[in-house]
Amino acid sequence: MSNLLPFQKKPNYLLRTVSWTGVAVTVATLGLLVGRELRLRYKFNHRTPYDYYKHAGDQDPLDSYAVGV
Repeated sequence: MSNLLPFQKKPNYLLRTVSWTGVAVTVATLGLLVGRELRLRYKFNHRTPYDYYKHAGDQDPLDSYAVGV
């Protein structure tokens, strides 16, 4: 039986390490995206009345960079 299998299969530690690293990076990225989305939804749902009328009386365009002298 040993004559039929001349090559013994060695575990490929480099491929395993790269695979687990890719899984870890993917999980971390998904965690960041989900956390950001949850934070934005929380902030959106907890707005104050001042947030609705933040620029209500502004006469200046929003793209001006004047100092206000």
